Amino acid sequence: MILETKIKELRARFGYTQEELAKKVNVRRETIVFLEKGKYNPSLKLAYNISRVFNTSIEEVFLFD
Repeated sequence: MILETKIKELRARFGYTQEELAKKVNVRRETIVFLEKGKYNPSLKLAYNISRVFNTSIEEVFLFD
């Protein structure tokens, strides 16, 4: 399964750095880097937390192919 995300786009729209987003969802910055590169599949809880930060649905942040 290939995972694509819109995290980088959403971060830019909201003005968050990787570090700021990581702190908001209680993970390390490296986790955000791996998510943005599609090299890490998030837990449902992490996906939910990220979508809440951006006030959108999980499906709008993560695209599963």
